[in-house]
Amino acid sequence: MPMWAYKAIGANGKAVSGVRDADSPKALRQLLRRDGIVVTDCQPSKGGQARAGAAKGLGREVDFGGLFKGVSALEIANFTRQLATLLRAGIPLAEALGAMFDQVENVRLKVPVGEIRTAVNEGSALADSLGKHPKLFDDLYVSMVRAGELAGNLDVVLVRLADFLENSQKIRGKVQAAMLYPIVMLVVGSVLMAILMVAVIPEITSMFSQSGKTLPLKTRLLIWTSDFIRDYFLIVLAVMIGGIFLFRWWVKSPGGRPTWHATVLKLPMVGKLVRKINVARFTRTLGTMLQSGVPMLRALDTAKDIVANVVLKKAVEEAKRAVTEGESLAATLKRSGHFPAATIQMIATGEKTGQLEAMLNRIADDNDNDVDRDLTRVTAALEPMMLILMAIGVGFVVFSILEPIMDMSSFAGRK
Repeated sequence: MPMWAYKAIGANGKAVSGVRDADSPKALRQLLRRDGIVVTDCQPSKGGQARAGAAKGLGREVDFGGLFKGVSALEIANFTRQLATLLRAGIPLAEALGAMFDQVENVRLKVPVGEIRTAVNEGSALADSLGKHPKLFDDLYVSMVRAGELAGNLDVVLVRLADFLENSQKIRGKVQAAMLYPIVMLVVGSVLMAILMVAVIPEITSMFSQSGKTLPLKTRLLIWTSDFIRDYFLIVLAVMIGGIFLFRWWVKSPGGRPTWHATVLKLPMVGKLVRKINVARFTRTLGTMLQSGVPMLRALDTAKDIVANVVLKKAVEEAKRAVTEGESLAATLKRSGHFPAATIQMIATGEKTGQLEAMLNRIADDNDNDVDRDLTRVTAALEPMMLILMAIGVGFVVFSILEPIMDMSSFAGRK
């Protein structure tokens, strides 16, 4: 059934806009008239047109905020779980997608869901319809849905997929929360020191030059730093910003990225944390896809793209080539030297016992638990470290100013 983007006058007299399916413009007008809505304009809906005229849907007022709102991973997970629930209840796929279309409020998800429902009604497979929206449904999602359709257990696959998305979002949220505190402290500390150097210290230290006394080394260093930052503030700021962009360019470059990722894996605390996060993502993706009936080589190819660290990704690529030639997954990963021994042993056990999928998910669970504990430890260690660094910086400034003031006071007292 085609989708139509319409503009209308609602029952309350306000202008409304939305997207709805109907056999024809006449049928659309009749449907909306039942809700007291008078259509003033109606056009066939396409992805760009629907977003440009966006609204939340069925006769609601225009949601201009929805035009700028993206689709979060949690929204995709909720959509997936609700669709699975409808299918488990015995509702046909097309009707389930129609119910989801009516329920979704985010315009950037609502329009694609409507297009997917239309394609399914016209005879397309759900996986093929989802594949037309790669920004919302990636290769992992589409591959698992295709395997579920072929195996006839689409509802089960969707539940696993929803669990996977929610778990991935949970870990991502924990990492972001752990990084938020040190970043905020670093920004606040930098702004505070910049204000002291540019505005406060020059006013206080101006009287030192009138005393004619030789100032302590740390006071002279503080005054020189303050004068330099004040006189060349724009240059210093440009150099810092340029350095950040240059570093980001180097990290993303073909030569710099492997070097940086290899260095990160060797860092204390951080290296182990990054390795565990990537191992958990790889094993959970691979295990979930294998459980859903995706072939091993296809699953490895998709799981490889989930791994963010290029060093570990290269190891997975080599493992895929070796598995293609008939070798075991455990042996090839062990040969890379980048995967923990416990992970290799559990994969080997899973291959021998025929329970590789369950073992991979167990590895992912263990690594996720380790990541949770390690993040707590890292956060607990970073908090006092950041406070100590800020205290050292502020203490250096205070004592550099107080020492000459006390010397001047004692000299005046002797007089």
